[in-house]
Amino acid sequence: MRVMALDMGTKRVGVAVSDAMGWTAQGLEVMAREPREAFYTAIEKLVREHEVERLVLGLPRRMDGTLGPEAQRVLAVRKDLEERLSIEVTTWDERLSTAAAERVLLEADMSRRKRKKVVDKVAATFILQGYLDYLSASGGNRP
Repeated sequence: MRVMALDMGTKRVGVAVSDAMGWTAQGLEVMAREPREAFYTAIEKLVREHEVERLVLGLPRRMDGTLGPEAQRVLAVRKDLEERLSIEVTTWDERLSTAAAERVLLEADMSRRKRKKVVDKVAATFILQGYLDYLSASGGNRP
């Protein structure tokens, strides 16, 4: 099963996709979140091109687990994508994924300019790998 994950920033969206077996996550690209219609069209195209069966959106929970305004925006995007796509769209707790991505890129001694271009893609990869690991540990059951 191929799964795609989105790290929904306010301006940019990181995209990652799994291998065909659903074991490993690879960063795919970073795209603009606006204009909205172009964003949705691009996601639909990627889902078709990569034969994605499930889409996972990173859900930015607060550290206490509650949902803030950005999480509500992600849930609205989820609803829109569910209406547009004929695949399952789910969310996954993405707390600290961007911080982890930044840390990895810093350890790789990547310049600030280069980090800014790829951090969302790396964060999407962290989100997707966490989701895939969960599925593997739970015997493939959905969260």
